[in-house]
Amino acid sequence: MWLKKGKMGTESRRVLEVVWEMGARTGSDYLRKLDSGQREVWIAGEKITRNVSRHPQFRAIAQSIAHLYDMQHDPELANQMTYVSPSSGERVGLSFLEPKSREDLEKRHKMMKTWADYSGGMLGRTPDYLNSDLMALASASKFFGRKDPRFGENVRKYYEFVRENDLLLTHTLIHPQANRSVGPSKQSDPFLAARIEDKNDEGVVIRGARMLATLPLADEIMVFPSTVIRGTSEDLPYSFGFGIPTQTKGLKFICRESFAEESRFDHPLASRFDEQDAVVIFDDVLVPWERMFFLEDVDIANTLQEVTGGIVHMAHQAMVKNVAKTEFILGVISTIGDTIGINEFQHVQEKIAKVIILLESLRAMVRASEADAELNQWGVMTPDFKPLNAGRNLFPRLYPGLRAVIQQLSASGLMALPIEKDMWSELRGDIDKYYQAKNTSSEERIRLFRLAWDIAGSSFGSRQELYERFFFGDPVRMAGNLFNWYDKQPYKDRVKKLLHYEEEDGHKE
Repeated sequence: MWLKKGKMGTESRRVLEVVWEMGARTGSDYLRKLDSGQREVWIAGEKITRNVSRHPQFRAIAQSIAHLYDMQHDPELANQMTYVSPSSGERVGLSFLEPKSREDLEKRHKMMKTWADYSGGMLGRTPDYLNSDLMALASASKFFGRKDPRFGENVRKYYEFVRENDLLLTHTLIHPQANRSVGPSKQSDPFLAARIEDKNDEGVVIRGARMLATLPLADEIMVFPSTVIRGTSEDLPYSFGFGIPTQTKGLKFICRESFAEESRFDHPLASRFDEQDAVVIFDDVLVPWERMFFLEDVDIANTLQEVTGGIVHMAHQAMVKNVAKTEFILGVISTIGDTIGINEFQHVQEKIAKVIILLESLRAMVRASEADAELNQWGVMTPDFKPLNAGRNLFPRLYPGLRAVIQQLSASGLMALPIEKDMWSELRGDIDKYYQAKNTSSEERIRLFRLAWDIAGSSFGSRQELYERFFFGDPVRMAGNLFNWYDKQPYKDRVKKLLHYEEEDGHKE
Protein backbone atom coordinates (compact mmCIF):
# COMPACT_ATOMS: atom_id res chain seq x y z
CA MET A 1 0.00 0.00 0.00
CA TRP A 2 2.79 2.42 0.87
CA LEU A 3 4.90 3.16 -2.18
CA LYS A 4 8.66 3.27 -2.05
CA LYS A 5 9.94 6.31 -0.24
CA GLY A 6 11.86 8.06 -2.99
CA LYS A 7 12.63 11.76 -2.66
CA MET A 8 9.97 14.30 -1.95
CA GLY A 9 9.21 16.53 -4.91
CA THR A 10 9.21 20.33 -4.89
CA GLU A 11 5.52 20.60 -4.07
CA SER A 12 5.79 18.22 -1.11
CA ARG A 13 8.68 20.20 0.30
CA ARG A 14 6.72 23.43 -0.17
CA VAL A 15 3.77 22.02 1.78
CA LEU A 16 5.88 20.76 4.66
CA GLU A 17 8.41 23.52 5.07
CA VAL A 18 5.97 25.89 6.81
CA VAL A 19 7.11 24.73 10.24
CA TRP A 20 8.16 26.87 13.17
CA GLU A 21 7.77 26.25 16.87
CA MET A 22 6.21 29.13 18.70
CA GLY A 23 3.69 27.79 21.23
CA ALA A 24 0.39 29.51 21.93
CA ARG A 25 0.10 32.28 19.41
CA THR A 26 -1.41 35.74 19.55
CA GLY A 27 -4.12 37.22 17.36
CA SER A 28 -1.48 39.13 15.41
CA ASP A 29 0.37 35.86 14.76
CA TYR A 30 -2.83 34.34 13.33
CA LEU A 31 -3.64 37.34 11.12
CA ARG A 32 -0.06 37.59 9.86
CA LYS A 33 -0.01 33.96 8.77
CA LEU A 34 -3.51 34.20 7.29
CA ASP A 35 -2.41 37.06 5.06
CA SER A 36 1.11 35.91 4.24
CA GLY A 37 0.53 32.88 2.03
CA GLN A 38 -1.43 32.41 -1.16
CA ARG A 39 -4.71 30.51 -1.07
CA GLU A 40 -7.82 30.33 -3.26
CA VAL A 41 -11.05 31.44 -1.63
CA TRP A 42 -14.08 32.43 -3.72
CA ILE A 43 -16.95 34.56 -2.46
CA ALA A 44 -19.63 36.36 -4.50
CA GLY A 45 -17.74 35.66 -7.71
CA GLU A 46 -14.51 37.15 -6.38
CA LYS A 47 -11.27 35.19 -6.11
CA ILE A 48 -9.24 36.04 -3.02
CA THR A 49 -5.66 34.84 -2.79
CA ARG A 50 -3.93 37.17 -0.31
CA ASN A 51 -4.69 39.50 2.59
CA VAL A 52 -7.84 37.56 3.41
CA SER A 53 -8.21 39.18 6.83
CA ARG A 54 -8.58 42.60 5.19
CA HIS A 55 -11.42 41.61 2.90
CA PRO A 56 -14.78 43.16 3.94
CA GLN A 57 -16.51 39.77 4.07
CA PHE A 58 -13.84 38.17 6.26
CA ARG A 59 -12.40 41.04 8.28
CA ALA A 60 -14.78 40.70 11.22
CA ILE A 61 -14.53 36.94 11.69
CA ALA A 62 -10.74 37.10 11.33
CA GLN A 63 -10.64 39.68 14.11
CA SER A 64 -12.91 37.53 16.30
CA ILE A 65 -10.69 34.47 15.87
CA ALA A 66 -7.66 36.67 16.57
CA HIS A 67 -9.32 37.74 19.82
CA LEU A 68 -9.62 34.09 20.89
CA TYR A 69 -5.89 33.65 20.43
CA ASP A 70 -5.19 36.89 22.32
CA MET A 71 -7.15 35.52 25.27
CA GLN A 72 -4.40 32.92 25.69
CA HIS A 73 -2.02 35.75 26.56
CA ASP A 74 -4.31 37.65 28.90
CA PRO A 75 -2.46 37.60 32.25
CA GLU A 76 -5.71 36.73 34.05
CA LEU A 77 -6.55 33.87 31.66
CA ALA A 78 -3.21 32.47 30.52
CA ASN A 79 -3.01 29.70 33.11
CA GLN A 80 -6.51 28.40 32.32
CA MET A 81 -6.09 28.73 28.54
CA THR A 82 -2.65 27.15 28.12
CA TYR A 83 -0.36 24.45 29.51
CA VAL A 84 3.31 23.57 29.15
CA SER A 85 4.05 21.47 26.08
CA PRO A 86 5.64 18.10 26.93
CA SER A 87 7.96 18.38 23.92
CA SER A 88 9.00 22.03 23.61
CA GLY A 89 8.46 23.41 27.10
CA GLU A 90 6.51 26.31 25.57
CA ARG A 91 2.99 27.15 26.69
CA VAL A 92 0.48 25.78 24.18
CA GLY A 93 -3.31 25.81 23.89
CA LEU A 94 -5.01 23.74 26.58
CA SER A 95 -7.43 22.19 24.09
CA PHE A 96 -4.46 20.10 22.91
CA LEU A 97 -4.03 18.56 26.37
CA GLU A 98 -4.33 14.76 26.51
CA PRO A 99 -6.36 14.42 29.72
CA LYS A 100 -5.09 11.82 32.17
CA SER A 101 -7.45 12.63 35.03
CA ARG A 102 -10.89 14.06 35.72
CA GLU A 103 -9.13 17.20 36.86
CA ASP A 104 -7.65 17.50 33.37
CA LEU A 105 -11.14 17.21 31.89
CA GLU A 106 -12.33 19.99 34.17
CA LYS A 107 -9.44 22.16 32.99
CA ARG A 108 -10.37 21.50 29.39
CA HIS A 109 -14.01 22.30 30.20
CA LYS A 110 -13.11 25.63 31.78
CA MET A 111 -10.90 26.62 28.86
CA MET A 112 -13.53 25.67 26.26
CA LYS A 113 -16.28 27.51 28.15
CA THR A 114 -14.16 30.68 28.23
CA TRP A 115 -13.87 30.68 24.46
CA ALA A 116 -17.55 29.78 23.96
CA ASP A 117 -18.72 32.59 26.23
CA TYR A 118 -16.91 35.16 24.09
CA SER A 119 -19.36 34.64 21.22
CA GLY A 120 -22.34 33.50 23.26
CA GLY A 121 -21.84 30.07 21.70
CA MET A 122 -22.40 31.49 18.20
CA LEU A 123 -19.03 30.28 16.93
CA GLY A 124 -19.45 26.58 16.31
CA ARG A 125 -15.94 25.91 15.06
CA THR A 126 -13.60 27.59 17.48
CA PRO A 127 -10.12 25.98 17.37
CA ASP A 128 -10.77 23.75 20.40
CA TYR A 129 -13.34 21.66 18.50
CA LEU A 130 -10.94 20.02 16.06
CA ASN A 131 -7.99 20.32 18.44
CA SER A 132 -9.94 17.94 20.68
CA ASP A 133 -10.48 15.51 17.84
CA LEU A 134 -6.86 15.62 16.71
CA MET A 135 -5.70 15.06 20.28
CA ALA A 136 -7.80 11.90 20.48
CA LEU A 137 -6.65 10.64 17.07
CA ALA A 138 -3.00 11.14 18.01
CA SER A 139 -3.42 9.35 21.32
CA ALA A 140 -4.61 6.35 19.30
CA SER A 141 -1.76 6.51 16.79
CA LYS A 142 -1.25 2.73 17.07
CA PHE A 143 -4.74 2.27 15.64
CA PHE A 144 -3.68 4.05 12.45
CA GLY A 145 -0.39 2.20 12.32
CA ARG A 146 -1.75 -1.35 12.46
CA LYS A 147 -0.94 -2.12 8.83
CA ASP A 148 1.90 0.36 8.43
CA PRO A 149 3.43 2.09 11.47
CA ARG A 150 4.26 5.15 9.39
CA PHE A 151 0.58 6.14 9.28
CA GLY A 152 0.48 6.13 13.06
CA GLU A 153 3.66 8.19 13.18
CA ASN A 154 2.11 10.66 10.74
CA VAL A 155 -0.93 11.23 12.96
CA ARG A 156 1.19 11.76 16.06
CA LYS A 157 3.63 14.11 14.31
CA TYR A 158 0.77 16.08 12.77
CA TYR A 159 -0.80 16.57 16.19
CA GLU A 160 2.51 17.82 17.58
CA PHE A 161 3.00 20.09 14.57
CA VAL A 162 -0.45 21.66 14.98
CA ARG A 163 -0.06 21.93 18.77
CA GLU A 164 3.38 23.54 18.75
CA ASN A 165 2.33 26.06 16.08
CA ASP A 166 -1.17 26.59 17.52
CA LEU A 167 -2.71 26.19 14.09
CA LEU A 168 -6.39 26.62 13.29
CA LEU A 169 -8.07 23.60 11.70
CA THR A 170 -11.14 23.16 9.56
CA HIS A 171 -12.37 19.84 8.21
CA THR A 172 -14.53 18.44 5.46
CA LEU A 173 -16.42 15.16 5.62
CA ILE A 174 -19.47 15.07 3.36
CA HIS A 175 -19.84 14.18 -0.31
CA PRO A 176 -21.61 16.72 -2.55
CA GLN A 177 -25.42 16.50 -2.66
CA ALA A 178 -25.94 15.28 -6.21
CA ASN A 179 -27.70 11.92 -6.32
CA ARG A 180 -28.13 10.79 -2.74
CA SER A 181 -29.87 7.56 -3.74
CA VAL A 182 -26.51 6.04 -4.67
CA GLY A 183 -22.99 6.12 -3.28
CA PRO A 184 -20.08 8.23 -4.56
CA SER A 185 -18.85 5.62 -7.01
CA LYS A 186 -22.26 5.50 -8.75
CA GLN A 187 -22.57 9.22 -9.43
CA SER A 188 -22.63 10.48 -13.03
CA ASP A 189 -18.98 11.40 -12.53
CA PRO A 190 -16.95 9.20 -10.15
CA PHE A 191 -14.80 12.27 -9.38
CA LEU A 192 -17.75 14.35 -8.23
CA ALA A 193 -16.91 13.29 -4.69
CA ALA A 194 -13.27 13.67 -3.74
CA ARG A 195 -11.37 10.46 -4.42
CA ILE A 196 -7.92 9.12 -5.14
CA GLU A 197 -6.79 9.99 -8.66
CA ASP A 198 -3.22 8.76 -8.43
CA LYS A 199 -0.50 7.52 -6.08
CA ASN A 200 3.17 8.20 -6.68
CA ASP A 201 6.47 8.51 -4.86
CA GLU A 202 5.58 11.95 -3.54
CA GLY A 203 2.11 11.15 -2.22
CA VAL A 204 -1.55 10.74 -3.10
CA VAL A 205 -3.37 12.91 -5.66
CA ILE A 206 -6.97 13.80 -4.74
CA ARG A 207 -9.58 15.02 -7.24
CA GLY A 208 -13.20 16.00 -6.61
CA ALA A 209 -15.19 17.94 -4.00
CA ARG A 210 -16.26 17.77 -0.38
CA MET A 211 -18.70 19.75 1.70
CA LEU A 212 -18.91 21.36 4.19
CA ALA A 213 -15.83 23.18 5.48
CA THR A 214 -16.74 25.75 8.12
CA LEU A 215 -14.24 28.54 8.74
CA PRO A 216 -12.17 28.45 5.52
CA LEU A 217 -9.86 31.02 7.15
CA ALA A 218 -8.17 28.10 8.88
CA ASP A 219 -4.48 27.23 8.54
CA GLU A 220 -5.03 23.54 7.83
CA ILE A 221 -7.82 21.26 6.67
CA MET A 222 -8.36 17.68 7.85
CA VAL A 223 -10.21 15.35 5.49
CA PHE A 224 -12.05 12.25 6.69
CA PRO A 225 -15.09 10.25 5.58
CA SER A 226 -18.30 10.73 7.55
CA THR A 227 -20.48 8.11 5.90
CA VAL A 228 -19.93 4.36 5.81
CA ILE A 229 -17.44 3.27 3.18
CA ARG A 230 -18.25 -0.07 1.61
CA GLY A 231 -15.42 -2.50 1.06
CA THR A 232 -15.83 -2.84 -2.70
CA SER A 233 -13.05 -2.02 -5.13
CA GLU A 234 -15.23 0.81 -6.48
CA ASP A 235 -15.51 2.45 -3.06
CA LEU A 236 -11.93 2.07 -1.80
CA PRO A 237 -10.72 5.23 -3.62
CA TYR A 238 -13.00 7.27 -1.32
CA SER A 239 -11.39 5.85 1.81
CA PHE A 240 -8.65 8.13 3.11
CA GLY A 241 -7.72 10.57 5.83
CA PHE A 242 -5.15 13.36 5.83
CA GLY A 243 -4.34 16.91 6.89
CA ILE A 244 -2.85 19.60 4.64
CA PRO A 245 -2.45 23.41 4.60
CA THR A 246 -5.39 25.38 3.24
CA GLN A 247 -2.83 27.11 1.01
CA THR A 248 -2.01 23.87 -0.82
CA LYS A 249 -1.89 24.18 -4.60
CA GLY A 250 -5.11 23.01 -6.26
CA LEU A 251 -7.25 23.48 -3.13
CA LYS A 252 -10.21 25.78 -3.71
CA PHE A 253 -12.88 27.05 -1.29
CA ILE A 254 -16.23 28.24 -2.67
CA CYS A 255 -18.04 30.16 0.08
CA ARG A 256 -21.75 30.61 0.58
CA GLU A 257 -23.36 34.05 0.64
CA SER A 258 -21.84 36.13 3.41
CA PHE A 259 -23.98 37.17 6.37
CA ALA A 260 -21.26 39.44 7.72
CA GLU A 261 -22.83 42.83 8.26
CA GLU A 262 -20.95 46.09 8.70
CA SER A 263 -23.01 47.66 11.48
CA ARG A 264 -22.54 46.25 14.96
CA PHE A 265 -25.53 48.27 16.08
CA ASP A 266 -27.87 46.64 13.54
CA HIS A 267 -26.32 43.16 13.64
CA PRO A 268 -24.28 42.70 16.84
CA LEU A 269 -23.70 39.00 16.12
CA ALA A 270 -23.50 38.77 12.32
CA SER A 271 -21.06 41.68 12.27
CA ARG A 272 -18.60 39.67 14.36
CA PHE A 273 -19.28 35.93 14.21
CA ASP A 274 -20.19 34.85 10.67
CA GLU A 275 -17.65 32.04 10.48
CA GLN A 276 -18.48 31.13 6.86
CA ASP A 277 -19.02 27.73 5.25
CA ALA A 278 -17.52 26.48 2.01
CA VAL A 279 -17.47 23.66 -0.48
CA VAL A 280 -13.92 22.38 -0.96
CA ILE A 281 -12.64 21.43 -4.40
CA PHE A 282 -9.55 19.29 -4.80
CA ASP A 283 -8.11 20.01 -8.24
CA ASP A 284 -5.51 17.25 -8.36
CA VAL A 285 -4.22 18.13 -4.91
CA LEU A 286 -1.03 16.33 -3.94
CA VAL A 287 -1.10 15.04 -0.36
CA PRO A 288 2.44 14.10 0.72
CA TRP A 289 2.82 10.66 2.28
CA GLU A 290 3.87 12.36 5.51
CA ARG A 291 0.39 13.90 5.73
CA MET A 292 -1.61 10.71 5.11
CA PHE A 293 -3.27 9.09 8.15
CA PHE A 294 -4.81 6.10 6.38
CA LEU A 295 -5.44 5.03 2.83
CA GLU A 296 -7.91 2.57 1.29
CA ASP A 297 -8.62 1.09 4.71
CA VAL A 298 -12.35 0.62 5.18
CA ASP A 299 -12.09 -0.55 8.78
CA ILE A 300 -10.29 2.61 9.88
CA ALA A 301 -12.52 4.84 7.76
CA ASN A 302 -15.70 3.47 9.34
CA THR A 303 -14.58 3.23 12.96
CA LEU A 304 -11.88 5.83 13.55
CA GLN A 305 -13.93 8.34 15.57
CA GLU A 306 -15.46 5.69 17.80
CA VAL A 307 -12.29 3.66 18.38
CA THR A 308 -10.05 6.67 19.03
CA GLY A 309 -12.56 8.50 21.23
CA GLY A 310 -12.50 11.49 18.88
CA ILE A 311 -16.29 11.71 18.69
CA VAL A 312 -16.52 11.77 22.49
CA HIS A 313 -14.09 14.66 22.89
CA MET A 314 -15.73 16.60 20.06
CA ALA A 315 -19.12 16.03 21.68
CA HIS A 316 -17.70 17.22 25.01
CA GLN A 317 -16.53 20.47 23.41
CA ALA A 318 -19.81 20.92 21.52
CA MET A 319 -21.90 20.38 24.64
CA VAL A 320 -19.88 22.98 26.53
CA LYS A 321 -20.58 25.32 23.61
CA ASN A 322 -24.28 24.44 23.77
CA VAL A 323 -24.38 25.33 27.45
CA ALA A 324 -22.82 28.72 26.67
CA LYS A 325 -25.29 29.29 23.84
CA THR A 326 -28.31 28.40 25.97
CA GLU A 327 -27.07 30.62 28.80
CA PHE A 328 -26.70 33.50 26.35
CA ILE A 329 -30.18 33.07 24.91
CA LEU A 330 -31.65 32.79 28.42
CA GLY A 331 -29.98 36.11 29.17
CA VAL A 332 -31.48 37.68 26.05
CA ILE A 333 -35.06 36.56 26.66
CA SER A 334 -34.89 37.38 30.37
CA THR A 335 -33.67 40.88 29.53
CA ILE A 336 -36.48 41.28 26.99
CA GLY A 337 -38.96 40.34 29.71
CA ASP A 338 -37.49 42.91 32.09
CA THR A 339 -37.27 45.61 29.45
CA ILE A 340 -40.88 45.59 28.27
CA GLY A 341 -42.44 44.45 31.55
CA ILE A 342 -43.85 41.03 30.65
CA ASN A 343 -42.19 38.81 33.24
CA GLU A 344 -45.29 38.75 35.44
CA PHE A 345 -47.36 36.92 32.83
CA GLN A 346 -47.58 33.17 33.47
CA HIS A 347 -47.18 32.18 29.83
CA VAL A 348 -43.95 34.19 29.72
CA GLN A 349 -42.67 32.51 32.87
CA GLU A 350 -43.53 29.12 31.41
CA LYS A 351 -41.62 29.82 28.18
CA ILE A 352 -38.55 31.06 30.04
CA ALA A 353 -38.79 28.10 32.43
CA LYS A 354 -38.49 25.74 29.45
CA VAL A 355 -35.20 27.39 28.53
CA ILE A 356 -34.00 27.03 32.13
CA ILE A 357 -34.95 23.34 32.08
CA LEU A 358 -32.94 22.80 28.89
CA LEU A 359 -29.96 24.68 30.30
CA GLU A 360 -29.83 22.69 33.53
CA SER A 361 -30.30 19.45 31.59
CA LEU A 362 -27.32 20.25 29.36
CA ARG A 363 -25.19 21.21 32.36
CA ALA A 364 -26.10 17.97 34.10
CA MET A 365 -25.21 15.94 31.02
CA VAL A 366 -21.79 17.54 30.73
CA ARG A 367 -21.14 17.15 34.44
CA ALA A 368 -22.24 13.50 34.42
CA SER A 369 -19.96 12.77 31.46
CA GLU A 370 -17.00 14.18 33.38
CA ALA A 371 -17.88 12.57 36.70
CA ASP A 372 -18.16 9.13 35.09
CA ALA A 373 -15.11 9.56 32.85
CA GLU A 374 -12.68 6.66 32.55
CA LEU A 375 -9.33 6.00 30.94
CA ASN A 376 -9.80 4.52 27.49
CA GLN A 377 -7.62 1.88 25.86
CA TRP A 378 -5.17 4.59 24.78
CA GLY A 379 -4.69 5.94 28.31
CA VAL A 380 -6.77 9.10 27.79
CA MET A 381 -9.33 10.16 30.38
CA THR A 382 -12.49 10.12 28.30
CA PRO A 383 -15.91 11.49 29.28
CA ASP A 384 -18.79 9.05 29.51
CA PHE A 385 -20.36 9.16 26.07
CA LYS A 386 -23.91 8.21 27.13
CA PRO A 387 -24.98 11.64 28.46
CA LEU A 388 -23.03 13.43 25.74
CA ASN A 389 -24.62 11.31 23.04
CA ALA A 390 -28.06 12.01 24.47
CA GLY A 391 -27.24 15.72 24.68
CA ARG A 392 -25.99 15.99 21.12
CA ASN A 393 -29.27 14.41 20.01
CA LEU A 394 -31.36 16.64 22.28
CA PHE A 395 -29.98 20.09 21.51
CA PRO A 396 -30.61 20.08 17.71
CA ARG A 397 -34.25 19.22 18.38
CA LEU A 398 -34.78 21.98 20.93
CA TYR A 399 -32.64 24.82 19.57
CA PRO A 400 -35.32 25.98 17.08
CA GLY A 401 -37.60 26.37 20.10
CA LEU A 402 -35.16 28.83 21.66
CA ARG A 403 -35.48 31.05 18.61
CA ALA A 404 -39.26 30.64 18.78
CA VAL A 405 -39.33 31.90 22.38
CA ILE A 406 -37.51 35.06 21.33
CA GLN A 407 -40.03 35.57 18.52
CA GLN A 408 -43.02 34.94 20.79
CA LEU A 409 -41.88 37.26 23.56
CA SER A 410 -40.68 40.02 21.26
CA ALA A 411 -43.62 39.80 18.85
CA SER A 412 -44.04 42.93 16.70
CA GLY A 413 -41.15 44.52 18.56
CA LEU A 414 -38.82 42.56 16.27
CA MET A 415 -40.48 44.00 13.17
CA ALA A 416 -40.64 47.66 14.23
CA LEU A 417 -36.96 48.41 14.58
CA PRO A 418 -35.06 51.46 13.37
CA ILE A 419 -31.54 50.90 12.07
CA GLU A 420 -28.35 52.68 13.04
CA LYS A 421 -28.75 55.39 10.38
CA ASP A 422 -32.17 56.29 11.80
CA MET A 423 -30.69 56.68 15.26
CA TRP A 424 -28.42 59.52 14.18
CA SER A 425 -30.91 61.29 11.93
CA GLU A 426 -33.49 64.01 12.63
CA LEU A 427 -35.83 61.19 13.67
CA ARG A 428 -33.96 60.78 16.94
CA GLY A 429 -36.47 62.84 18.94
CA ASP A 430 -39.38 60.69 17.74
CA ILE A 431 -37.38 57.53 18.35
CA ASP A 432 -36.57 58.53 21.92
CA LYS A 433 -40.26 59.20 22.58
CA TYR A 434 -41.99 56.33 20.81
CA TYR A 435 -39.49 53.51 21.23
CA GLN A 436 -38.96 53.82 24.95
CA ALA A 437 -39.47 50.79 27.18
CA LYS A 438 -40.71 50.27 30.73
CA ASN A 439 -37.26 49.85 32.21
CA THR A 440 -34.79 51.34 29.75
CA SER A 441 -34.15 54.02 27.16
CA SER A 442 -35.21 53.78 23.54
CA GLU A 443 -31.61 53.24 22.40
CA GLU A 444 -30.98 50.37 24.82
CA ARG A 445 -34.30 48.79 23.92
CA ILE A 446 -33.51 48.98 20.21
CA ARG A 447 -30.01 47.57 20.77
CA LEU A 448 -31.50 44.64 22.69
CA PHE A 449 -34.14 43.90 20.08
CA ARG A 450 -31.63 44.12 17.25
CA LEU A 451 -29.59 41.48 19.11
CA ALA A 452 -32.75 39.40 19.45
CA TRP A 453 -33.42 39.81 15.72
CA ASP A 454 -29.90 38.59 14.90
CA ILE A 455 -30.70 35.36 16.76
CA ALA A 456 -34.36 34.87 15.87
CA GLY A 457 -34.96 36.50 12.50
CA SER A 458 -31.87 37.37 10.48
CA SER A 459 -30.05 35.30 7.87
CA PHE A 460 -27.30 34.82 10.44
CA GLY A 461 -29.84 33.45 12.92
CA SER A 462 -31.35 31.12 10.34
CA ARG A 463 -27.92 29.75 9.49
CA GLN A 464 -27.35 29.14 13.21
CA GLU A 465 -30.53 27.06 13.38
CA LEU A 466 -29.68 25.01 10.29
CA TYR A 467 -26.15 24.55 11.61
CA GLU A 468 -27.38 23.26 14.97
CA ARG A 469 -29.93 20.94 13.33
CA PHE A 470 -27.17 19.14 11.45
CA PHE A 471 -24.16 19.83 13.70
CA PHE A 472 -23.29 16.12 14.01
CA GLY A 473 -25.28 14.93 11.00
CA ASP A 474 -28.81 13.95 10.04
CA PRO A 475 -30.88 13.95 13.28
CA VAL A 476 -32.86 10.88 12.19
CA ARG A 477 -29.70 8.93 11.43
CA MET A 478 -28.14 10.13 14.67
CA ALA A 479 -31.19 8.92 16.60
CA GLY A 480 -30.92 5.56 14.87
CA ASN A 481 -27.25 5.34 15.79
CA LEU A 482 -28.09 6.18 19.41
CA PHE A 483 -30.81 3.52 19.42
CA ASN A 484 -28.51 0.84 18.06
CA TRP A 485 -25.50 1.83 20.18
CA TYR A 486 -27.19 2.27 23.55
CA ASP A 487 -27.17 -0.79 25.80
CA LYS A 488 -30.85 -1.38 26.64
CA GLN A 489 -30.47 -4.96 27.79
CA PRO A 490 -30.19 -4.29 31.56
CA TYR A 491 -33.53 -2.48 31.51
CA LYS A 492 -35.21 -5.19 29.46
CA ASP A 493 -33.90 -7.76 31.91
CA ARG A 494 -35.40 -5.78 34.76
CA VAL A 495 -38.80 -5.83 33.07
CA LYS A 496 -38.62 -9.58 32.49
CA LYS A 497 -37.70 -10.11 36.11
CA LEU A 498 -40.69 -8.12 37.29
CA LEU A 499 -43.05 -9.99 34.95
CA HIS A 500 -41.97 -13.29 36.51
CA TYR A 501 -41.51 -12.15 40.08
CA GLU A 502 -43.49 -15.08 41.46
CA GLU A 503 -40.94 -17.49 40.01
CA GLU A 504 -38.13 -15.51 41.66
CA ASP A 505 -39.94 -15.45 44.99
CA GLY A 506 -40.68 -19.17 44.83
CA HIS A 507 -44.41 -18.84 45.57
CA LYS A 508 -47.65 -17.47 44.17
CA GLU A 509 -50.19 -15.41 46.00
